[in-house]
Amino acid sequence: MDFAFYIGKRYLFTKSSSNAINIMTLIAATGIVVTAAALFIVLSGFGGLKAFSLGFSSIVDPDLKIVASKGKSFNVSQKDYRELLNINGVTAISKVIEDRSILEFENKNLLVTLKGVDDNFLKVSKIDSMVVMGQWFTADTGQIVSGWGIANNLSFGVLDYGKAPKLYVPKPGKGQISSIKDAYSTISAVNIGIFQINEDLDNTYVFTDIANARRLLGFDTDAVSAIEIKCLPGANENDTRKAIENIFGNTVAIKNKTQLNDALYKMLNTEHLVVYLIFTLIIIIALFNVVGALIMMVLDKKRSLHTLFNLGATVKDIRRIFFFQGSLMTIFGGIAGLILGIALVLLQKQFALVMLTTSLPYPVTFEVANVFIVLATISILGIVASKLAASRIDENLVKP
Repeated sequence: MDFAFYIGKRYLFTKSSSNAINIMTLIAATGIVVTAAALFIVLSGFGGLKAFSLGFSSIVDPDLKIVASKGKSFNVSQKDYRELLNINGVTAISKVIEDRSILEFENKNLLVTLKGVDDNFLKVSKIDSMVVMGQWFTADTGQIVSGWGIANNLSFGVLDYGKAPKLYVPKPGKGQISSIKDAYSTISAVNIGIFQINEDLDNTYVFTDIANARRLLGFDTDAVSAIEIKCLPGANENDTRKAIENIFGNTVAIKNKTQLNDALYKMLNTEHLVVYLIFTLIIIIALFNVVGALIMMVLDKKRSLHTLFNLGATVKDIRRIFFFQGSLMTIFGGIAGLILGIALVLLQKQFALVMLTTSLPYPVTFEVANVFIVLATISILGIVASKLAASRIDENLVKP
């Protein structure tokens, strides 16, 4: 065993003759344990919130979505449709027509996104499981399903046949408008259901049958805004993309779940980085205690250092002793903190110790990557702090 490592390990686990130094060492070690546990818990908690947030959007988002590379729509022939279904790994596809519309009810108006979907949409999306009032609409009817926020803002419920909401879309064209009828295309609808997913979707989307959307928005028979695709678990996304590009060429763009929520992913990743940097700063502050404890230990062991120097140990060897002592303190403290943090995260997952609401526990995720992040952060910063403290030792200090 290396001489400096052996002595450093002995110093770490041996009490000093001074109670003050023992207390400082204990405070430094406790600080490392607590900050390591806190960093792991915060990363796990943030990961849980991230998964919780993305979980709702993934209910609506398809595995792949084909949109026009230019403009709002593109044409899909029956041949294209059949070729899409024959792609290896594709289990279901749904045609979508989507655009902005005005929803009016009882003299109150709201700008919404009208999304017309076909019979296969529920094979691609599980949005019908998020309908909290009423039910999903029936095909080939004038029914709609609205978000909770839209229904709340316009004060309508479900199955109110006496007071039907109306959807308006401006007609394209030029010249003077002589009447409202000439200015807008309109249809009356019956709200058959209300879904609740998240604030953004609840305040934005109204779903209806694709035939209603096509008639209101003036789309041609073969024109669609998008095609949403559900793939088999484990299907090769790159192969599927190439097959789609062979069908449509450069006229379409293909987006996966991440690309569909690009802004949300960027925001969450930025917040994750900021949280990590804040807690890294806290760890750095805690490691000042380690530096102070090591310097005090050097002064306390001055006699022993004289002896080691007389026995042939160099100043470099003595620096390495305290470098190893500080490094081992931070690594062992980091491991102990990780064990504590992992235990608390697993207890939260199993027993819901902390609740967001009376029925919703605070979400956490256990990720192996977080274990390595915490251990690497503590170890690297601890080694740097130990190096700084050990560098204070010079020949004047160790010579008798």
